[in-house]
Amino acid sequence: MSNLLVAENIIKNFGDFRALNDVSIEVPEGSIFGLLGPNGAGKTTLIRIINQITLPDQGKVYIDGKELQPHDIQNIGYLPEERGLYKNMKVGEQAIYLAMLKGMTKADAKSSLKYWFDKFDIGSWWNKKIQELSKGQAQKVQFVVTVMHKPKLLIFDEVFSGFDPINANIIRDEILQLRDEGATVIFSTHRMESVEELCDHIALINHANKILEGDLNEIKKEFKTNTFEIGLITDNKAAIQQELAEKFEVSTANFKSLEDKLKLNIQVNGNDSIPELVQYLNSKGTLSHFIELIPSVHDIFVTAVKQSDNE
Repeated sequence: MSNLLVAENIIKNFGDFRALNDVSIEVPEGSIFGLLGPNGAGKTTLIRIINQITLPDQGKVYIDGKELQPHDIQNIGYLPEERGLYKNMKVGEQAIYLAMLKGMTKADAKSSLKYWFDKFDIGSWWNKKIQELSKGQAQKVQFVVTVMHKPKLLIFDEVFSGFDPINANIIRDEILQLRDEGATVIFSTHRMESVEELCDHIALINHANKILEGDLNEIKKEFKTNTFEIGLITDNKAAIQQELAEKFEVSTANFKSLEDKLKLNIQVNGNDSIPELVQYLNSKGTLSHFIELIPSVHDIFVTAVKQSDNE
């Protein structure tokens, strides 16, 4: 898979404060790339550099294999966390103005806006001022003006902020559709469940340093701990708990008796003992399930940040 965007060895200082410390990322074409990190980690600084709002002190950004140039802003759609619509301008007038800043003709802008306004059923907002809309309604307008010129690269910073669950689902589905139609997406959020739903790749920044990057499924494999959730129907619970710790040298936790069922999480020291463990459990009762626990993005985020803070 080729990369649409590459940032190489980005360094950015604000006075004595280093916001980005030799950060590099590769964003595969046609993917949704999660840019994650705690508050103040450097995510927004990197996004602003990609958008040419600010320049790096060192390092370069490439788009489509070429060094980023001012005209490339026409190929980028950016929805910032702090929204920037003009509150006293009418929705339609403002949307056309912003589209033309992105290089669209007035006719093309009107055609694209009609498509999106019809799709979201917001045509009645055309002559309203932004200040007359609710926060969620204004967010929807901002989303439309971000995507209407069909940019190669879309950057969403906390895109779901201000949306109720129904509209958040609508926007999520639109992002997936845009990806399926060929757009590449950089997605920054604190909502880890959204990362699970949307992202193919992630990078994690902490204290100005990139501490993690890669295919999300591969990263989950790296963070696995050989922990399994087991359900066992048995009448010999106490003995089983003791034998698991002694015979198989497993770490046991979260034992829970549910009538005749024993529910437990165990951490296995290596995969070699798993077939023997399953055979043992079957000899002691009836297995209802034996499931490996894959770490969530939230778990990975917390673990990686803690490891980074302790280094």
